[in-house]
Amino acid sequence: MAGCNFDEIIERRGSGAIKSDCLAERFGRDDLIAAWVADMDFATPSFIIDDLEERLRHPILGYTAEPADYRPAIIDWQKKLHGWDVEPEWISYIPGIVKGIGMVVNYFTKPGDNVYIMPPVYHPFRITPEENGRNVVNIPLIEEGERYLMDFEALEKLPQGGLLILSNPHNPGGQIWSKEELATLAQICKRKGILVISDEIHADLAHAGKSHIPFAVSCPEAAEISITFGAPTKTFNIPGVVSSFSIVPNKEIRDGFYGWLGANEFGDAPIFSHIAAISAYRKGEEWRREMLKYVEENIDYVVDYCKRNIPGIVPRKPDASFLVWLDCRGLSLSHEELVGLFVDKARLALNDGEMFGPGGEGFMRLNVAMPRQLVVEVMRRLEKAVKEA
Repeated sequence: MAGCNFDEIIERRGSGAIKSDCLAERFGRDDLIAAWVADMDFATPSFIIDDLEERLRHPILGYTAEPADYRPAIIDWQKKLHGWDVEPEWISYIPGIVKGIGMVVNYFTKPGDNVYIMPPVYHPFRITPEENGRNVVNIPLIEEGERYLMDFEALEKLPQGGLLILSNPHNPGGQIWSKEELATLAQICKRKGILVISDEIHADLAHAGKSHIPFAVSCPEAAEISITFGAPTKTFNIPGVVSSFSIVPNKEIRDGFYGWLGANEFGDAPIFSHIAAISAYRKGEEWRREMLKYVEENIDYVVDYCKRNIPGIVPRKPDASFLVWLDCRGLSLSHEELVGLFVDKARLALNDGEMFGPGGEGFMRLNVAMPRQLVVEVMRRLEKAVKEA
């Protein structure tokens, strides 16, 4: 595809990017390669920029109605990539997936209610309900080799009611859950009267030979008890243009939640959100494939490099996403020593595993959605730091 130059190094410092401009605040120094926040260092696809610029040529940025092609674009994308037949009324814009989680928490539960998460997992799954006064209950994943299993035995023992937040595909591990795993989870939650939020923001990033399975497609019970969140933001590097959406097949759940969203105007999108989403889903498939090929080669480079030069670190090759879960337990370092190794010795900014909860100890999460020469430099620095430690 013309214009796809994933080798281009783009200076992000001074652009307001959290990834680059908050290094000193988050890590205590700013002379680091930023490989933490889950956005890409690739240019946003030119067709999305062009469509946004086209709208900016109109001199009035007023209140804007939902474009006629917004829902059809999402529907066609879900069908094409994931085999999911979505109805137009199932869809609503939401102002961000974490915000959406907070909205579901506040609408469907009350302070003190149980919210279940399966760590190690994306940290806002804990922070958002916890800060809203809910009782967050960990159902830790079971580690089996380089993959995780859901603890169905523990899930079967849960009391009635509450909310479970699922990362599908899994973040930070990048694992795609099987249809059988998702169906078993759904059937347990159905029996227990537990509502499931399925965060599927990494769904479109499945690697070659892998297929994402929407939770709601796994079995009839899943469709009856779930709210699915998705977005083009990770796939097309547009997180600054909030273009998230929810899909709710169950009419009773949908009418209540969407009625509340509407009453508070949370379902009304800013002017550029619809434009970016339609552009991504109508024009982005070739770009997505080329980006994923490049990312997969970066991942292979990291896996091979560690195997040859840093055997104390074992990268877990993800099924989906541009995030690599680095198992650093072979280095036999404490949490503080591990963070110090990456930040102060290797001068690398990664997310440390402990922030993802129980089971994340001894891991680091590496974002490889960057030009190849930066990945090479990341690994060179890491090898040097480990050998000098």
